Amino acid sequence: QVQLVESGGGSVQAGGSLRLSCAASGYAYSRSCMAWFRQLPEREREGVASIYTPDGRTYYADSVKGRFTISQDSAKNTVYLQMNSLKPEDTAMYYCTTHTDSVCNAAYWGDFVHWGQGTQVTVSS
Repeated sequence: QVQLVESGGGSVQAGGSLRLSCAASGYAYSRSCMAWFRQLPEREREGVASIYTPDGRTYYADSVKGRFTISQDSAKNTVYLQMNSLKPEDTAMYYCTTHTDSVCNAAYWGDFVHWGQGTQVTVSS
């Protein structure tokens, strides 16, 4: 079955960096849309970034453009989210998710079916 395992979360001060990883298995990774969402308690999941694995096409939410970078290692079926210049408002649980449609963006969490367990990112001021 589809498995998505996130890692790399933690606590940093504002201005710091973290790199999240998402190891995928159990499906055709090479023909999928991989994305990161984040969520605060009692808030809707917010799309952060996505990457279409066949061609590396990426999408970023306006709130993270220029600070976050999504990338992949196809040999490892792993997607990364490099987060630089972190702000306190980036604090959230970050989730990795996937679907197999060619329309690939992180606009709406309802487009995605499979989710990882999440990794917490906390940014202090």
